[in-house]
Amino acid sequence: MCSLVCSDSFSLQEHVELHLDQEAAMNSSGSRGLDLELARQLQEEENQRRRQEETKQEKEEFKKLQRQFGVDGSGGYCRQMERAMERAVTKGLMSPVEFHCKKAEMMETLASGVDDGTTRTSSVVRALHEYYQTQGADCVHVWLSADTDHFCSSVGDKGWGCGYRNFQMLLSSLHRLETYAAILQEKTVPSIPQLQRMIEGAWKEGLDPQGASHFNQRLLGTRAWIGATEIFSLLTFLGISSRIIDFHRPTGPADTHPLLFDWVRQYFSQSSRSTKLPARLTSTSLPPLYLQHHGHSCSIVGLEQKRNGKLCLLVLDPASSVSDTQRLLSRSTAATAVRSIRKFPGSLKHKQYQVVVSQDVLSAQERQMKISNSKILCAEKIP
Repeated sequence: MCSLVCSDSFSLQEHVELHLDQEAAMNSSGSRGLDLELARQLQEEENQRRRQEETKQEKEEFKKLQRQFGVDGSGGYCRQMERAMERAVTKGLMSPVEFHCKKAEMMETLASGVDDGTTRTSSVVRALHEYYQTQGADCVHVWLSADTDHFCSSVGDKGWGCGYRNFQMLLSSLHRLETYAAILQEKTVPSIPQLQRMIEGAWKEGLDPQGASHFNQRLLGTRAWIGATEIFSLLTFLGISSRIIDFHRPTGPADTHPLLFDWVRQYFSQSSRSTKLPARLTSTSLPPLYLQHHGHSCSIVGLEQKRNGKLCLLVLDPASSVSDTQRLLSRSTAATAVRSIRKFPGSLKHKQYQVVVSQDVLSAQERQMKISNSKILCAEKIP
């Protein structure tokens, strides 16, 4: 309470208004403080909500990547095959008895470590040789790899197994070549789970530690894609020398890769360099080439050179079914089937391609050196 005594009403009025102004100022200051505190609180709540949303989104994106690359814990080849058979039973396409019989057969085959051969088409390159003996009049030269079997994707590896299937194709060719057959003790083609075990074995020996870390040292029981570095590791593990050639950017018009086609021609024509006039059709003793691009891989088993100078790859793709591939084996359907395996420069327009080429066998010392050098695995870049 104010103790001031005013001499007149005017002074009293003025003094009262002064008190009221001071009180209003104090109330206003307190209100601003409350407003600032409320604003800070609301901002903190907004920041926290945004952080929670970002964390949730990051987890969802990570789960998507895990599903995309087959490491989400949902199972590998065996589980995917089993689920497909379960769906067939649900739809009435397979009886429960048949389901249990097929599952037992699958488990027995997987235990052996050998591919069951149901997706295999044998001697495809030999069939191509027979075709080009009488067909392909517009080709000046045709080069073919050593004979190779085609392996297509099955229900158990649909969507992720192309790298494994292409390695099976490569191995089927290496088995036919004396140089490599001498060191390949097993003459059978491993199943996909067995190939996963072999890659894990290569990692345990010290091959490609960066790649091993990427997969958390584990492939078996997953649907993880593999690429050029895993093919390199598998070959080294088996005692075979190989190189990774990286065509890391387009070198031609419209995002094409003419240097890739030139490199493939040099690879296949090395067997006829001593001949002044190479034969129109050359069947080499060279293994097929593993060709990788983002999300898929295939096998190069030959090359056409047209009369106008254009080059065309002959490619076996794991996405092609057994029935489609078998059309290459019949004279009545071969001409149409060959069209589907031709790849002109305009067909290869991904940003990057990698080629794995098998070269020779490794001595024990060379193999150990390859393992040591793979700690930092470097591809040969072109250009």
